[in-house]
Amino acid sequence: MLAAFVGLLVWFGHQIYAFLLPPSDTITIPSFVGQSSSDASAAAAEMNLLPQVVDHATSDRYPKGVVMSQRPEAGTTVRAGRQVDFVVSDGIVMRLMPDLRYQSLREAQLDLIRAKLALGTTTYVKSNIVQEGHVIDQNPQPLSNVVEGESVDLVLSKGGEALVKVPVFTGMTIDDARTLADKLGVKLGQIVWTPLGASGPAHGVVARQSVAPQSKISPYQPVSLQVSAGPNESGYIIRQVHVLASIPVAQDQQPGQSVAVVLRVRDATGQYDAYRAFAQPGQKLDFVVTAVGTSVVDLFVDNALVGETRLGDEPARIYDEKPTPSPSPGGF
Repeated sequence: MLAAFVGLLVWFGHQIYAFLLPPSDTITIPSFVGQSSSDASAAAAEMNLLPQVVDHATSDRYPKGVVMSQRPEAGTTVRAGRQVDFVVSDGIVMRLMPDLRYQSLREAQLDLIRAKLALGTTTYVKSNIVQEGHVIDQNPQPLSNVVEGESVDLVLSKGGEALVKVPVFTGMTIDDARTLADKLGVKLGQIVWTPLGASGPAHGVVARQSVAPQSKISPYQPVSLQVSAGPNESGYIIRQVHVLASIPVAQDQQPGQSVAVVLRVRDATGQYDAYRAFAQPGQKLDFVVTAVGTSVVDLFVDNALVGETRLGDEPARIYDEKPTPSPSPGGF
């Protein structure tokens, strides 16, 4: 019993001594924050600690490669050989702001996630042009430089007039029809210039419309017009089509890096390039394309085909017998 008592007394004494005077193999961790990752790791190793970079994060305070935080914190006493975790700064990562206009909120959110940006505030305003729930405007603006993690504010459409009445476009010139549509808030779709033969209306007169007059439609529903190519014209259908081309963003794309873009039209006359220049990934290009007969628009980015849009097909036979064109005094 005496021996057990003495042993217990010695153990308590050792614990008290260790508490009041830590053993020589303990280390008080200094602050590594603000040092470069390599310098902090070397200093920790010299102190018989095990440095480990466990994470990276963006920072507008610490330059790239500098320790932002550590665990255990400075002033903590640990035993030799203890691991010290570092979070290292990636600095400010600049990215190119994607063009979110005309996209749904869901599509815009996906683009923001891919660009490592955050959705900020959303504001809803009336619009007869942009479909309900789709982006009208954004801040920052498209193609501007933004910092990774930055918030992007969106202005969204909450719709416009519930319904609009379609006027009588037939018999009007195409210029008058466009003016009237703009005044009434009616959205025009394809303008198809059609050879209607000798009995057709004069050149430039609307012959048919895709939605009946006096119909009530959504302000976003397009009304396509068939316009006479002239009484002395026959053969091919000529279309004018509004094309909105969005330049895709590759995952390995560097911010600010331009790509070569070609918008190529293939129709009955052969093929021609409606656009050939450089553009930014995420940029939207707006065109009005004129095509004859069966026609397709191809989008090439850096010589790779990334999209194909079919504008329309020429009927197999428009007339049983196509009249021979004869010149008119005014021509067209």
